[in-house]
Order: sequence, then structure tokens, then C-alpha cells
Amino acid sequence: MIYLSEIIGSQVWDAFGNNFGKCIDVLIAKAEAAFPPVSAIAIKVKDGNIVHIGVSQISSLYPSIALKVPDNNLKPYTPTGNELQLKHQVLDHQIVDIEGKRVVRVNDIQLAYSQNIYVVTGVDMGNLGLARRLGLEKAVLAFFKLINRPVTRSVITWQDVAYLDEKNPLRLKKSKEKISKLPPADIALILSDLDRTAGQSLMENMDIEVLADTLEESPTKTQIDVLTHLDSRHAADILEEMEPDEAADLLADMPKETSHELLQLMEKDEAEEIRSLLDFPPDSAGGIMTTDYGWIYEGLTVSQAIEFLRSSEDAQDVEDMYYIYVLDKEERLEGVIYLRDLVMAKPEQLVETLMENKPVFVFPQTSQHEVAYLIAKYNLLSIPVVEESTKKMMGIVTLDDALDTVLPTAYKKRLPRFF
Repeated sequence: MIYLSEIIGSQVWDAFGNNFGKCIDVLIAKAEAAFPPVSAIAIKVKDGNIVHIGVSQISSLYPSIALKVPDNNLKPYTPTGNELQLKHQVLDHQIVDIEGKRVVRVNDIQLAYSQNIYVVTGVDMGNLGLARRLGLEKAVLAFFKLINRPVTRSVITWQDVAYLDEKNPLRLKKSKEKISKLPPADIALILSDLDRTAGQSLMENMDIEVLADTLEESPTKTQIDVLTHLDSRHAADILEEMEPDEAADLLADMPKETSHELLQLMEKDEAEEIRSLLDFPPDSAGGIMTTDYGWIYEGLTVSQAIEFLRSSEDAQDVEDMYYIYVLDKEERLEGVIYLRDLVMAKPEQLVETLMENKPVFVFPQTSQHEVAYLIAKYNLLSIPVVEESTKKMMGIVTLDDALDTVLPTAYKKRLPRFF
């Protein structure tokens, strides 16, 4: 394998062995390819000017850089603007390791000669890469051999690299497509590790649903940083896609003027839902509940209930559905059914024969500590919240939100996600 550090700074010789200058960068084309080919090298010639030479006129890059023609016959390469400059734009920069789901710093870049072309194969983000650049690689390898310990080589294959080049929209789009396929919790961790400029570039123009899910997994500071740097209309669209309780928590932590502006830009129904949650203390059941849950009316058969859920807009907004709540015509809570029991029952069976008709519930003013206690006591995944006077169903508190009272949010967001 060849490394960029072994090429940069090397003298360049023409076909007659004359010194032409010094290599200061390597350019690659088709950076989105699994193994992008080298297209040219940048050379600082003796008069101080920078000349680009295309790969078609290069005989070798290592162990020495030799050209195929004399210097007076060289035809300079004109960059198209789509090339990636490995030293200037990648070396020492942050990239995202898609396979490892993390942000790393590029300490060196690995190349190979394959089928008569030079290609980039990966990035070295280990200490050995730094040692190589300092000219200490042989000493480090000798030391590890002396103490009889294996050397760990930390190279990420190029196809697993997402390069965040905010100045190149096309390249950034390709990287976003790679990153968007990761679980939201992993994207959130990546976002928190990126510097502000790279993080903001990643978030801009990303799919709204992916961005909403990512922000739900992110610390409050990251959420606010992202939304305040986006266009207000775009920020409002993201809030609409978030779970109502998550959106309400976020707006409660933002300046009142900003929160008011974003609520004004949101769809009326979503904004009203969030405003209703903002009316409750943040450490109460009403303050941490979500208004997205699966429900059906009493008196239905199993087949009617399933069809009702299938066509219900409310049910379609629920990402994870474990319980189905049974309500009367006044939307008062009558019982609860496990979704599994509903699916497995006979089509003609009435839902009342399946439901628990004395469900555990809380009121909107119930403290978060009490909610967490009841969820743990009865081994629940969520608990319904009802109006104290009418028993009308208002929402549910999920297990992960209840855990906020006993676990810091940063740790809770690293637990397996049930909701």
C-alpha cells in the first residue's frame, strides 16, 4: 500500500531525470466511487508556481514520482472543480465512518496501484498514521516488535467514508444519503461529535423525517443549535414531524419569542397539540405525555377494531404501538388491550372480552416521579393520562420519558429505544 504522506513533499522527476518540482497535493475524481481514481497531482515548480499534471503523464507515484515525458513536453492538467484535493480537503479533516458510526480525524490516506491506475482505498485514522507523517513509522513498528505486541492498523475503507464538503453540494448530498441510512441515535451521536460548521452542513437539506428523528435522540443544546440556525419555516416543519412531547420540551427550552414564531408557522392542529402540552409543568404527567397513541371505540369486534386502526390518522402517527386504548363515545378511558392479543383474537370477538377494564392511569398533574413509580410497579411500557374530572383520555407517558426522572437524558437516549 502507498500512503499520501509518502507522496506529499516528494520531488518530481521528468522522463530525463530532471527535477521538475515538489508534489504538494493529489487530486481524485469521482470521489463518491468505492475506490476513486487519482486524476492529477499538484506540483510546486522551481519558480513557485503551482502546476497540475494529469495521471496520464505520470509513470509512478512511489517510491519516487516519475513523469513519462520531458518537462518541456508536459501538458498541464486543468482541474474541473469536481476533484477532491486529498491533502487540502481531506487530510486532518473530520469524516464520518459509516461502518463504525462515528466521527474520526484523517491522519493519512491509503492508495494502491490497481489495473494500471492509482486509486484511493481508505483513510488511516490511527496513531500509526501520525507516526508515518512524522517519519517515525519504522521506529514505532520496531518498538512494538521488541515488546512482542501486535500493531493495530486503523484504516477505514473509502466506501465507508462520508466526507462533509459543505462547498460541494453534490458531494455533500452523496454523504448525506449514506449517513441518513444510519439509525437516528447513531446520527445524533455523529452530529454531537462534529464541529458546528460540519454539523450544520450535515443537517441542512437532510430529509425532514430523518432530521426530526435525529433531533429527538439529541441533547437539548444540539436541538436548539440546529433549529436556530435553520430557516424558521424549515424548523417549524421539523417540529411538526417530531413527537408532540419532544417538540414541546424543545420549544419550552427556547426563547419565548422564537417558540411563539415557530408555533405560528406550524400547522394549526400540531401547534394546538403542543400548546396544550406546554400548559403543564415540565415534571408532570401532562408535561411529558405524548398525544400520539393507538385507540379504538368500545363495542367493536376485533375485525372492526383492526380496520378502524388501519384507517385512523391518529394510529398512523404512532411509531411504536404496544397497547390499544378503548374509549367510549365521550372519549373516556374504558380499558386497554395488548396489540398482540387483538391481532391474535378471532375476528368476531368483541374487544371488551379482551381488554383490561381497570387500567392503571394518571392525571395530568401527577408528578413525574409518581408516573415512573407506577410504570415500574405494574411493569408497563406506557401509562394513560386522563382528565381528573371527566376521565377523558388525554395522552400517554411512555417508558423512556418516565425514565427521565431517574436517569439523565444523555444516558436514557443510549438505552434500547422502545418508543
